[in-house]
Amino acid sequence: MDKFSYLSNADPTTLDSLYQQYLADPTSVSLDWARFFEGFDLASARFPQKPGANGSHATATAATRGYSDQHVQQEISVLNLIAGYRTRGHLFANINPILPRKEYQPPLDLSQFGLSVEALDTVFQAGEVLGMGPSTLRQILEHLEETYCGKVGVEYMYARIPAIVKWFQERMEPTRNRPNYPSEKKYHILRKLGQANTFEAFLHKKFVGQKRFSLEGAEALIPALDGIIEHGAQLGIEEFVIGMAHRGRLNVLTNIMQKEYDVVFGEFEGKGVADDVFDGDVKYHMGFSSDVRLAFGDQVKHVHLSLQPNPSHLEAVNPVVLGAARAKMDQLYEGDHNRICPILIHGDASVAGQGIGFELIQMSRLRGYEVGGAVHIVVNNQVGFTTDEKDARSSTYCSDVAKVTLSPVFHVNGDDAEAVVYVTQLAIEFRQRFNRDVFIDIVCYRKYGHNEGDEPRFTQPRMYVAIAKHKDPFALLAERYLAEKSLTQAQLDALNQQLADNLDKELEESKAHQADAPLNVKLQRIWEGIEFYNDHQLEADPDTRVKRPVLDQLAKQLAHIPEGFEPHRNIQKLFEQRGEMLKNDAVDWGMAELMAYGSLLLEGYPVRMTGQDVERGTFSHRHAVITDQNTGMKYIALNGLAEPQPQFMIHNSLLSEFAVMGFEYGYASAAPKTLTLWEAQFGDFVNGAQIIIDQFLSACKTKWQRMNGLVLLLPHGYEGQGPEHSSARMERFLTLCAENNMFVCNITNPANFFHALRRQLLTPYRRPLVVFTPKSLLRLPAAVSKADEFTKNRFRPLIDSKTADPKQVTRIVLCSGKIYYDLKANQLHHAAANVALVRLEQLYPLPTQAILDLLAKYKKAKEVVWCQEEPENMGPWPLIARKMLPLVPHLQVVARKESASPATGSISQHTRQQHYLVRKALNLAPDAEIAYANNLRPQDIFVDTD
Repeated sequence: MDKFSYLSNADPTTLDSLYQQYLADPTSVSLDWARFFEGFDLASARFPQKPGANGSHATATAATRGYSDQHVQQEISVLNLIAGYRTRGHLFANINPILPRKEYQPPLDLSQFGLSVEALDTVFQAGEVLGMGPSTLRQILEHLEETYCGKVGVEYMYARIPAIVKWFQERMEPTRNRPNYPSEKKYHILRKLGQANTFEAFLHKKFVGQKRFSLEGAEALIPALDGIIEHGAQLGIEEFVIGMAHRGRLNVLTNIMQKEYDVVFGEFEGKGVADDVFDGDVKYHMGFSSDVRLAFGDQVKHVHLSLQPNPSHLEAVNPVVLGAARAKMDQLYEGDHNRICPILIHGDASVAGQGIGFELIQMSRLRGYEVGGAVHIVVNNQVGFTTDEKDARSSTYCSDVAKVTLSPVFHVNGDDAEAVVYVTQLAIEFRQRFNRDVFIDIVCYRKYGHNEGDEPRFTQPRMYVAIAKHKDPFALLAERYLAEKSLTQAQLDALNQQLADNLDKELEESKAHQADAPLNVKLQRIWEGIEFYNDHQLEADPDTRVKRPVLDQLAKQLAHIPEGFEPHRNIQKLFEQRGEMLKNDAVDWGMAELMAYGSLLLEGYPVRMTGQDVERGTFSHRHAVITDQNTGMKYIALNGLAEPQPQFMIHNSLLSEFAVMGFEYGYASAAPKTLTLWEAQFGDFVNGAQIIIDQFLSACKTKWQRMNGLVLLLPHGYEGQGPEHSSARMERFLTLCAENNMFVCNITNPANFFHALRRQLLTPYRRPLVVFTPKSLLRLPAAVSKADEFTKNRFRPLIDSKTADPKQVTRIVLCSGKIYYDLKANQLHHAAANVALVRLEQLYPLPTQAILDLLAKYKKAKEVVWCQEEPENMGPWPLIARKMLPLVPHLQVVARKESASPATGSISQHTRQQHYLVRKALNLAPDAEIAYANNLRPQDIFVDTD
């Protein structure tokens, strides 16, 4: 109707014009108008036309084919009434089970559309639009009220895509938006609702005062999920990946995921899975997976369900779910959206209040992140902890973020479990048909406070007076089915007894279990062949060397540009230079990185990389994807290495750190045999994803017995670019390091970076790798590697000086990253032969014994210095001091002074500070001349890396 909205003020002449357009081409008008005019034609064929004023018959126009001008105007008004209900009916739907809804203006009164009660029994052709045929206004109004203002309210008209609008109208309007389930289906819904209800009541009675984040008031979530899974399986879905916060999680685990009740009861009694090496997390954060058997008559289907573990940061798990779903879609389901589906379960306060929701929606249609649409379920308690919804959002609905991508929203009364199941089935059908996000807003309530020990009447007295008087959804549905004779009292009594007896039995079995049984987690499916790493003993690095013919093949392909493809002239020159790097024994960082990816691809490992501007690289060093300057066509050299080969997947991301890193963490969790990387535009921006780092990346094994091999590339280095473009805040990562939980590297040598990347997949273990990548070193002539460093070396966590003579060395300078090249330039410039420059390439796990062995080598060295660019309270020094000072009490530190900001914004101040670091570390005179790293030649460095 948007196309013809001007007709709200139309006159018969306008209608005539539109009708003539319809006669010429029925497809040229909207579906609604086509139906309307079909009704006119049908009526004209059945009823004689009135004679005109001069006694002749009127011409065949919409305004005169048997109808007065007033009636035609009323027809238009009825059409506007229908459009009004379709567009705004949800605002007046009966979706709140406990409190009256806010009154919205203007109401859907007849007077608002130029109609009156006198017209209620007038027949209007507009009924054709609803598929009713010619109908009285009364019938049309009843139809609209039942369809759009019952227990279900739907927002879909803003979708604007005609096929979607038509789909909704054809699915909802003929049935008046309500199901007609057989008695067997009704009993199934009641039983699932009863399972949810009985489970919560049982826990409340048997485990008094323990937190469980009850689902009471929102028990309809359980039949809703059951309906999605069952109906989705019939539509071809083989796996669901689920993410949710804590409320109702135990209920979902038992009654949907089929986790054994006695195991959950045992956890309430303190029989958790924690042991000496696995601290675990609270029971309502843990993940679970299962294979569910579904029977449809003689046909049996098995659906895999996986519930992702989550922290208390409510919405943080959602990008993880989507990333895991994308990984499985890519690797298990041949990229078929319709075989796997993510389900995201939100709270009303969190989906409205957490910015991650907006980021996720913006990702949903992007080629690097689309998963064929997610089903979002909002458990709308109408309160967040103690905050009323009027203080929790400015939008009309908590789900209004859906409108960003024109995703439809179902609002449904949580007291009507049958209506809830009905809309979930519509939602999964929509997702499978259009591969877009869809939202289900279950408006319900929370029976108790935020947790079972909380008193909600402190802040919501009116709401909780209403809740105290309100019957639970199970009781309401049972009463309804008894009244309509689809259930007998005997059936209800038997169901209640069965549910109660089952839980009593499970509780008794849980008491017989051994407390704190040893943990035995077996890695299956996509993780088969991967092992859990040892928290206390670091394994030896794998052999990451490659043969020279492989390097030559890679170099040839990485320098190749297809015939007829015209890149930017600077790209042409860059590719030519890449072709010569191996021959010249001077491989730079960008080339080494691409060769690492290429070598893994040739060995059968896919590679996925995302982040802001990663295709080119923020610093224009990567150019993994190049663009034809005339056609805009893209070319990826790494996808032409061999036939067949795994895919090199690289995508520029939206301007997000939180959601994008969370997505890649999820991808890596479900694709352990893919090298998955996320790169920050500047390493400083990684703090935008700190929640993912803290809640997932650093402690996934300790909390949830999960491993993850995600690689973070964080540009870092002090070059006078100010506090926002200098530091990737390595101190934050190092603070999180313990129990061998991740690799943290500040690498200076391209070949070492090559080996670090290959190590990620060639080891049978998985842990994150955080690399503080260079900026100025990307083009520093001396920061290159020889060819044999790729074929003979492995990753070196510590690089000793090859030129320092232990008999002459009196001062050892340990450093990491870019500062090495400044120190090396000035050591050569001042002929400081008494100094040994040692590079620490891996900051964690700290190669402590290797450092001690090196110090023992330089027996005459009485001075040991740690030099870093970062302020003393930042960078590696806090970790180095904690680990090394007890072993090397005379260790000194040379760093910028303690600071609240990571770097100065003044280039002159930066230069003075940098010169001070060099002089102090090398023990030069205060006025000693400072040489610059740009003057270094590759041969000046190669002697230290041979």
